[in-house]
Amino acid sequence: MSKVRGIALMAIVLLPMVALADDPPAPPPPPMGVWTGSGQFGFMDSHGNSNAKSANAALDMSYLQDAWKHTLHLDLLYGESADITSAERYDALWQTNYNLNSTLYTFGAARYGRDLFDGFQYQASGTAGLGYKLFDTDAIKLSVQVGAGYMASRPELIQTVGTVTYRTPLETQNYAVGTVGLDYSQKLTSSTTLSDTLLVNAGGPNTLITNTLALAVKMSKKLALSLGYNVQDNTQPPPGTKSLNTVETINLVYSF
Repeated sequence: MSKVRGIALMAIVLLPMVALADDPPAPPPPPMGVWTGSGQFGFMDSHGNSNAKSANAALDMSYLQDAWKHTLHLDLLYGESADITSAERYDALWQTNYNLNSTLYTFGAARYGRDLFDGFQYQASGTAGLGYKLFDTDAIKLSVQVGAGYMASRPELIQTVGTVTYRTPLETQNYAVGTVGLDYSQKLTSSTTLSDTLLVNAGGPNTLITNTLALAVKMSKKLALSLGYNVQDNTQPPPGTKSLNTVETINLVYSF
């Protein structure tokens, strides 16, 4: 539970910054009927006494139409050391919101994740519930959502002998989950934005917690440099695998 509390505190520690804001201005009307968003990419390649390379990419898009909002998130992580794959993760998340009024909305979300090294062949979920916008200004955005749904995951036993990794899929687990989410962003200056996204799917034999903290600094109207820290915690992973995985990134971001 200490890990869970630590990840939750990572998100909660940001909230006092919100209280310091003095009557921030109303946000400009969001564009309707077009896809907007950002894509980011980072790459590292080192040679010498050891050879290593890694790459990560992410895409975030949203589409607004009247009371509806559709969002898509995709990300990829790949790492290689001494010509051996050391990291490989894929995540996809789709969410549709319907605004009941200016602050309250309903949502439906679907998520699929695959990580070659977390002990699960895949983890997929479908959830629905209610969300509330605590702040929705040009400077500060903070929303929380709670709901319930269903999760399917397939654990696997991973055994590495020399340079060969053996994977033994286990029985698929299907169970009901409760979900809690937090989405926060704040403009610290005209060019600097701090953001944090927390998602918890809890229930059954395992609780999945993901949290992404990022600091983005604009270099131009379209380009920014982003420093990110991602935490993914499976509270009950298969034997032989660690529950907590962290990733630090430095990415170039392009907004459209």
